[in-house]
Amino acid sequence: MALDHGANLIMFTTGLGTPTGNPVTPVLKIASNTLLAMRMSDIIDFDAGSIIRGEVEIGELADRLLEMCIETASGRYRPRAVRLARYDFIPWKCGVSLQHKTRPALK
Repeated sequence: MALDHGANLIMFTTGLGTPTGNPVTPVLKIASNTLLAMRMSDIIDFDAGSIIRGEVEIGELADRLLEMCIETASGRYRPRAVRLARYDFIPWKCGVSLQHKTRPALK
């Protein structure tokens, strides 16, 4: 008898340091720059800034990220959002959500 196994992970890239977690599946927070990764090390799991600085090839960093995903899926790594109990639930709207409503001018 064959058993199917699987794991869900959210890989959340951020340049601002959004501390979002998820109550259903682990969230790996990936910083797009090292300054953010250092400033918010309590919520960032992975620093991708070394690509921008030219210190590492994309493939090498991708291998490290894949290893972190495997470690997380196997339960050997607990993402920082899980450790901090950041269990946010934010439903997203479909379509464009960058709408700005203007107020009528005061008379």
